Amino acid sequence: MSRLARGLATDCFEATPRDRHTLVVKRLGEGDPDKLARRIRRALEGTAPFAARTAGVELFREPETGHGPVAYLRIESPALLALHERLCSVTEPIEGLEGDDYDPHVTIARGGDADRLAGAATGGSITWTVDSLLVWAGPYREPTARISLPV
Repeated sequence: MSRLARGLATDCFEATPRDRHTLVVKRLGEGDPDKLARRIRRALEGTAPFAARTAGVELFREPETGHGPVAYLRIESPALLALHERLCSVTEPIEGLEGDDYDPHVTIARGGDADRLAGAATGGSITWTVDSLLVWAGPYREPTARISLPV
């Protein structure tokens, strides 16, 4: 998936390509990363690895600022949506981004001519198994825990 996103970003000349290709399941908010990881581990109990797949390139404008365009790989996975709902019961959904507004995606590039990627050919969908999640600490800009999903 990262290779696909990097390759698509090379078709832009003015956009800023994303340097890290991630799929955000739920923003956890502020707080002690260790405590957040413990809460998330409890919420993930019984969650088995699941499939996700890329489903084309689309665009949006950032809801908070209206900046854009943002080109992204749309991700399809019913299990990912169910996991998002479960995590929204653990930490409050961010209005306009999560809950009913959640749109699973991987950002390719933003700004400039990123709109030229809309509907780009991706060579077919890529399917992979989600078998772990990273708990990301925003203030530190780094992962603080990896939570493996039981097989």
